[in-house]
Amino acid sequence: MGELVNRTRTTVAAGAAAVVIVDVLRFTTAVSVAVGRGAVVLPYAWDLGDAPRAFAAAHDAELAGMREDGGWSLSPTDLARIPAGTRLVLPSPNGSTLAFGAGEAAPGARVLAGCVRNAAAVAGVAGGDGGPVAVVASGERWGGNLGPLRPAVEDMLGAGAVIDALVTAGAGGRDPAGLSPEAQAARAVFAQARGDLCGWLMAADSGHELVERGWADDVEAAAALDAEKVAPVLDGVAFRGVEPA
Repeated sequence: MGELVNRTRTTVAAGAAAVVIVDVLRFTTAVSVAVGRGAVVLPYAWDLGDAPRAFAAAHDAELAGMREDGGWSLSPTDLARIPAGTRLVLPSPNGSTLAFGAGEAAPGARVLAGCVRNAAAVAGVAGGDGGPVAVVASGERWGGNLGPLRPAVEDMLGAGAVIDALVTAGAGGRDPAGLSPEAQAARAVFAQARGDLCGWLMAADSGHELVERGWADDVEAAAALDAEKVAPVLDGVAFRGVEPA
């Protein structure tokens, strides 16, 4: 995972006033739902050893597990029931690992968790200072948590939703012509998919995998455009909900 964090540091986040991590299926969608209900989410690098449990204990937090075990997990559907005030460590191989290392990658930048559900709220907070905004599509892995990187259309779509919201809001006087080619491409993908967001996410490799596991509800939750009205902002080690000004 150091590879992903280093790439964020050297090619995307340098000089940014705000960094938006996008991992639609499912980390940033899960964070969005949880903080929207008053919970606090602590990202942590993916680790199959005891380190996540020790981190959770050190920060007086619960450690998320697997959805099939019945506890809190990366499932945004289940997190819709999380009690306000819950402190939850939520590791994931991509989005959470990037968020955990983002402070080092972009010192002084505001770090947010963006997705389809909170695109407008995230744009409102990330663009509020008028500085450069870096939007990082996390990507996925082939063959499990430790496999090689693969493209993830769901994250390009989610990044495009945030970028489109930034442009639409005129945050910082942003001109669409000034977007990077990558940002323009992500915005174009979102524009193409906007009429059938759930269909696009269901058909994506990651969405298809979730549907096969019986978790189509999580994909449907991820497709709900602007369902959340607060933006998850990293405050120290934890994401907390912040309302746009």
